[in-house]
Amino acid sequence: MTMEYRFLGSSGLRVPVLSIGTATFAGGNQTGSWGDIQLDEARRIIGIAMDAGANFFDTADVYSDGRAEEILGRAISGRRDQVLIGTKASFRGGAVGANDVGSSRFHLLQALHGSLRRLGTDYVDIYYLHGFDAFTRQEEVMSTLDQFVRDGKVRYLGCSNFSGWQLMKSLSVSDRYGWSRHVAHQVHYSLAAREFEWELMPLSLDQGVGAVVWSPLSQARLTGKVRRGAPSPLGSRLAVPTEVTDVEDEGLLFGIVDVLDELAQETGKSIPQIALNWLLHRPAVSSIVLGVRTEQQLVEDLGALGWGLTSSQSTRLDKVSETRRIYPYWHQQHNFSERNPGPVVAAGS
Repeated sequence: MTMEYRFLGSSGLRVPVLSIGTATFAGGNQTGSWGDIQLDEARRIIGIAMDAGANFFDTADVYSDGRAEEILGRAISGRRDQVLIGTKASFRGGAVGANDVGSSRFHLLQALHGSLRRLGTDYVDIYYLHGFDAFTRQEEVMSTLDQFVRDGKVRYLGCSNFSGWQLMKSLSVSDRYGWSRHVAHQVHYSLAAREFEWELMPLSLDQGVGAVVWSPLSQARLTGKVRRGAPSPLGSRLAVPTEVTDVEDEGLLFGIVDVLDELAQETGKSIPQIALNWLLHRPAVSSIVLGVRTEQQLVEDLGALGWGLTSSQSTRLDKVSETRRIYPYWHQQHNFSERNPGPVVAAGS
């Protein structure tokens, strides 16, 4: 197993195709159902990941009210120059003040300095906006982020959960003034949720914005542990009534799992490895964030590297996971594909 590295969008930064998420670190009232990894286990997981070449770690200021950042910072102490760190701001954490949310200059300054302190570092490699702030002008947002880069506190910029027009607006403002622009977009994407392909994937390819994928196994639905007619596994985040779901069509989901079962028999690989491998070969994907809860899960997920599905196997997954697109994407797909091809078609041309 050899780690593959890809450029992060149009930047010169190369990142491992598998990266490690820390939403499972520290528990807490916001992410306790996702995991409760404490310092000693975090060190072991990070050690396994780094030995495999997965030296890119993803976190956010709101994960466990900042404690995930603290654990990550302590776990990589003495090895800061060997790792890449991405963290996020814009969401409201524990504070309730009027300015303790969003992407204003006030809040971003406050958030970045807090993250740097908790991480025990003087810079982060990628700084993401966790969501789009519709109340703050993009000139204020992007000029603030550009200054972070100029000050050496941030190396590269990214965003997360933006719609197409929001990302394009941010990029156009940066281009207009010659400011640093987003080179990464952290997105929700899996076999069970392919909406990213409709607009954001073509935009990413056109504008040189690398996709960093979150929830690649659809909140554990693509692990083989979730089955027709069976309750959610005990201890799973799916068993938490308040957990937000990303899958509404169970027929679609279990049809995908059926094909994953078949491919597992054909390839000798596990269901999670196949689901991750499919994602690794999609256009625009720079890295996939693994939200592991145990060392065993990490070792299994790393097995997605070093092999590939055949064209026919990949096509079977494409077909079983396809859903009807909303307008105008269905119209573009069926009525003007000659001059408006999908990104998968364009990538193979």
